[in-house]
Amino acid sequence: MHRLLAPLLLLLVALASVAGGAVWFIQRDRQSLVEQFGRDRQAQLDEAASGVARSLEDLGDNLRFASELLAQPGSAGDHHNELRALLEAVGQYRAIAVLGPDGEERLFLVDHKSRHLPRDAVHPPALVDTARLALTAPVGHVIPSHPIEGPASSGWMRVFAIRIDSDEPGGGGAVAILVDTEPLFAPLRMVTVEEHTRLLLLGAHGTPAPMSDPALASWHRRLGEPAGSLVPGLRTLVARMRAGAAGTLRLNEAEATRLGLGPADAVATFRPLRMRGEASWSVATVSSTSALRSHERTLVLRLSLAALLIAVFLVAFGTYVVLANRRAVALQESLRHAARFAHLHEKTQKILDHIPTGILALDREGRISAVNQALRARLPATAVGSTLPEAFPSAPAAAVQRLGAMVLAARDQGAVRSLHGEPLSLFNEKDQFNVHAVPLEHGDGEASTLLVLEDLSNVRMLEDQLLRAEKLATVGVLAAGVAHEIGTPLGIIRGHAEYMLQKVGGVEHPQGRGLNAIVTQIDRVSRIIRQLLDLSRLQPARAGVVPLATVVRGLQELLDVEAERRHVHFEMDVPERLPSLAADADQLQQVLLNLTLNACDACSAGGHVRLSASACVAGDTQAVEIRVQDDGRGIAPEHLHQVFDPFFTTKKRGQGTGLGLSVVAQIVRNHGGQVGVESEPGRGTVVTLRWPVAAASGWEERHAV
Repeated sequence: MHRLLAPLLLLLVALASVAGGAVWFIQRDRQSLVEQFGRDRQAQLDEAASGVARSLEDLGDNLRFASELLAQPGSAGDHHNELRALLEAVGQYRAIAVLGPDGEERLFLVDHKSRHLPRDAVHPPALVDTARLALTAPVGHVIPSHPIEGPASSGWMRVFAIRIDSDEPGGGGAVAILVDTEPLFAPLRMVTVEEHTRLLLLGAHGTPAPMSDPALASWHRRLGEPAGSLVPGLRTLVARMRAGAAGTLRLNEAEATRLGLGPADAVATFRPLRMRGEASWSVATVSSTSALRSHERTLVLRLSLAALLIAVFLVAFGTYVVLANRRAVALQESLRHAARFAHLHEKTQKILDHIPTGILALDREGRISAVNQALRARLPATAVGSTLPEAFPSAPAAAVQRLGAMVLAARDQGAVRSLHGEPLSLFNEKDQFNVHAVPLEHGDGEASTLLVLEDLSNVRMLEDQLLRAEKLATVGVLAAGVAHEIGTPLGIIRGHAEYMLQKVGGVEHPQGRGLNAIVTQIDRVSRIIRQLLDLSRLQPARAGVVPLATVVRGLQELLDVEAERRHVHFEMDVPERLPSLAADADQLQQVLLNLTLNACDACSAGGHVRLSASACVAGDTQAVEIRVQDDGRGIAPEHLHQVFDPFFTTKKRGQGTGLGLSVVAQIVRNHGGQVGVESEPGRGTVVTLRWPVAAASGWEERHAV
């Protein structure tokens, strides 16, 4: 044991030396990089600001030149022409005003490019006010105004004024120029080309110019508020800028983040922009050192990796020498257990993922720790780690509370809790589940209870299909019996009734109405029998090439007569160039006739029925979409899923058998088509058919471009 102490101590000393040297090297390298970064930014700012300073000097020189011209003897016309030449020579000048020593305006000129502007835009109050301030200023001292506010101003318009020094009687006064200062400061934009660099430009009165970064300008306005204490570096920077100083300043990471520069230290460089020795303006750039941090992180990563490799090698070597045999045995045992555990885990996971029943694993806090494949696609992507209400956001709160109560009861009692056939509506209104909450006797913190959700929707669907098949079988038996037992006697009764009706002289005879009613009702019973036979005897369709427009034209006269009899407006829109259908012409005609007459029956007097068709794609095949639309009374939502069931009807008692739409649905499906219905009570119904086109149709050729 004592022999191990010396190597361990040497190892610790070596690691400490490596870590200390790495820290010292990183700190030294960081400081030098930040200093060089600041010098580079200062050089860039000086280069851009030198051009701005020259422009400001030129502005001051032009003002002094104008004041000297006005101080010389001369007529008002001469002064007017000289100022006009100055105004037209400099593109940034918009207007010039000359005031006498009494402060009254004597001369006002407007640049020819600005003559179309309103007078308020070229002759703001600041023009005269700044000139009057210059009357009391020292000779040669330029007085700038605040930025001119207003709807026609961009925030760059300012007035610069200077006193006119003249000993002539009635001489003196002041001259003021309205200047668009944006072109003067345009060179400063090149320093903000780099990402993570922000500009702050303070005017002569200490307010940010429009060129300033919005975030810096916003914090500048808040410096006088309590929030200003959050940016002490910016407060120091602004104080030095207002004092006309130049230099660099470092801002910490927290402040740089608040200023919108990202999570890294920032370097601020600043300098004044002088007009003949006057620190009228000041500009600063604030640049993030995120690039330096990336370099530093790379360096730290490399040094850390090297130190880690050395440490791992030494520790592994020493551990191997001391505990080789013992660890080998333990490692082999661990590997054997790990392999078996991994095999069992993989086996269990595959079993759970491939069973159709949904399973959730819940931890002791009631949060979901695992979901099997059957439920994963139906739950939100963030289900793992969430609570039951978060995993079932669309389910009623009462249903989710029942699940939570089952889980708690199963965990507390240590026994399985179950619900059978409950309408929980976890995913939609028709959901029914068998639910089992299973406590795990040896469960860990991540899986203490299993919640098993057995969806009964498929079972219910199969039950509905079986019930429908039984109905159709019953209809077949009933139809055969009715046709045999009732059809023949009804034919005999109808023949005798017609014979007696002819004998008594027709419906005008007192007994004629009764006989006519017998014939009418027998015809109605015969139609019902035919519909029953159609429904029970319907065989797979013998499809041929059938042009839809031809079938519709054959029905048009009959449909027009029926629509007129029911006082309904009937409209058809079936183009001639539609592809031909793969259909039995008689069955297709029966479908269209049933749907159109149903639509007419649903409308009151003055209603509208429309039969239209257009080409479409159903899945991977070409089809024709046929729509029968009415504005009648519509179908209640709870009855929509029953409209194709035999004997279901929404008509009044005695007005319908409920077999028409069943026959329609069977014919369409026998042809490989699709049928659907949409309806809203009080607003009408739309029945949509998607019928396959015939293989010999030329539709594809006509549309292949």
